[in-house]
Parts: sequence; structure tokens; C-alpha cells
Amino acid sequence: MYRLKCPIFSLSMLMFAGPVMAQYMDGINDQVLSRVASKYGTDARTRVADWKKLMDNNADPQNAVSENQKLKSSNGFFNKIRWVSDQKHWGREDYWATPIEMLGTNGGDCEDYSIAKYFTLKDTDVSTSKLRITYVKAIEYNQAHMVLAYYKTPDAEPLIMDNINLRILPASQRTDLLPVYSFNGENLWLAKARGKKLKASSQRSLPQWRKLNEKLLAEVM
Repeated sequence: MYRLKCPIFSLSMLMFAGPVMAQYMDGINDQVLSRVASKYGTDARTRVADWKKLMDNNADPQNAVSENQKLKSSNGFFNKIRWVSDQKHWGREDYWATPIEMLGTNGGDCEDYSIAKYFTLKDTDVSTSKLRITYVKAIEYNQAHMVLAYYKTPDAEPLIMDNINLRILPASQRTDLLPVYSFNGENLWLAKARGKKLKASSQRSLPQWRKLNEKLLAEVM
């Protein structure tokens, strides 16, 4: 049975990523790739280098890559990574991996897929106002899960990027998912409040998110 279990988050403790990722993406250079190869192996170096190429290609204005194409390439790229539970992968529950850790180890679970896709799209000039990392309940499995939602316009029906159903589908076609709340780098929304934006202090943090940001910086120092 394919396990979907992901962490249940505390709304009052959420910290949103800011300029950290801009530094992270710009810092993926030959030195970083050499460290990846030393730590994870040459195949891992290739995966991270391919990720960087994908982002550079999609961000280049001369290539005129549409947002729909960016969604498909990001979703397809990370969905090739094998799913593995945090307990099996890291020896602990609820571990949030950086994209480099995910690519380096060639494994991750639902929050890792969603976070990696989010920052890939963010770095290829898709506005974070269109992106929401979304905590849902997977009804069939009766378990917590996480997906990435894309809103073409603020009032548009979102498209869902998932590591279980590999097709990018409108939310209305994902009746197997029950949204609970969503967030991006700036804001937090509660599904039951019909998309009402909630107040959250950027100074308060979910421990996993704070550690993720620290790891992101350390990887490109």
C-alpha cells in the first residue's frame, strides 16, 4: 500500500520563506555540484545539474516558456524521484528535505515534492501569488497529504500538482482530496473560510520550516 502520510501542521507556528531561496538558487554552481557529488555520488550531481538546467531554460526570456509548460516540466521532473517515507529515508518522522537533499538521495515524501516544485516555479519567474503549498486530506487513504496548487488568476480554479496522481488536474477533478489550508512565501489561507487570508507572524516558525531554511543557506555557503 502506498502511504501518503505527511505531517499535520500548526497554523500558529508557520514561518514563510523569504529571500532565502533567491540566494539558494543563484548559489548552485560548480563548487556546490562538486560537494553534491562528494556527498551523494555522481548520479546525484547529474540530477542537481539537470534541475539547474531546467530552471535556467525555463527562466530564460528568449525561450518564451509558458507557465503551463513550466508547471509540466517541474511536475514531471520531480515526480521521477522515488517516494519514500521519512522514517525509512531519514530514520525519523516529519523530516523536511531541501530540493538538493531530495535530488541527492533520489527520494522524498509529499512535502518534499511540493516544496521542490514550489521553489522551482518561483525561481523560473512564476509569481508566488499564484502558488500555494496545500495541506489536504487524502480521502481514500484517510491520511494527511500535501500538494502544490497553481492559480492562474486569484479567482481561478487551481490546478493541482501531485506526486500520487501524476496528471496536473483542476481541483474539481481531484475529489479524492479535501483541502484544509494552504500557504506560500507570504500568506496563509484556510479552506473552510472560503479562501480567507489569515494573519501569521513571520517571526514564528514551524521547526521543520526553520530548519529547512537554515539548510538551504548552508548548502550554498
